Amino acid sequence: MYRILVVEDEQAMLLGLRDNLEFEGYKVDIADDGLIGHNLILESRHDLVILDVMLPSMSGFDVCKNVRSKGITTPILLLTAKGEEIDKVLGLELGADDYMTKPFSLRELLARIKAILRRSVGNSIVKEDTIIIGNMKVNFANYEALCNDEAIKMSHKEFEFLRYLWDHQNEVVSRDDLLDNVWGTDYVPLSRTVDNFILKLRQKVERDTNNPTIIITVHGVGYKLIN
Repeated sequence: MYRILVVEDEQAMLLGLRDNLEFEGYKVDIADDGLIGHNLILESRHDLVILDVMLPSMSGFDVCKNVRSKGITTPILLLTAKGEEIDKVLGLELGADDYMTKPFSLRELLARIKAILRRSVGNSIVKEDTIIIGNMKVNFANYEALCNDEAIKMSHKEFEFLRYLWDHQNEVVSRDDLLDNVWGTDYVPLSRTVDNFILKLRQKVERDTNNPTIIITVHGVGYKLIN
């Protein structure tokens, strides 16, 4: 049974989400405060976190940023009443896996949840062996990355990015390919968001980030992981 944490300060929505998710067969934990939610993410294992942005004590953005900095790779779905694109981009760049703007339909939320969990499970059941990509040793099944035998902190989304490039090594992958297959939602981040994730990965795998030889740019088309 999947375990989901819902962090939302609007009591009606919090309890409504809990009841509907439990009806769908999920085990649900709840919190109505950002700091409490933050601590629950660190202390307990969840398969997914549904996280409101506007919260007392600690914003959803700060929660997301802090738990990612501590190496937590649990998928995070952000909820917010704001619809500005800059907020969506910020949330995704801080490590969120998906983003929904209130009001939203329960049907769409359940579809997003199933898609996130399906991607997460799919990534965990194949290619369990450690592979070497540039400077890193990577185990996609365990979401572990090492450089010189020291753990490297990577967000869940960075692993998905790298995994997609690895699965299509020596092939040109467009930005649209990455957006469709890594995010897998109707929301399309700005192209610079993709570029920023590529930059983060290059900082981990390349020996010289100014002259990349592992993840190269194919100008006007996209990127290619060379193996």
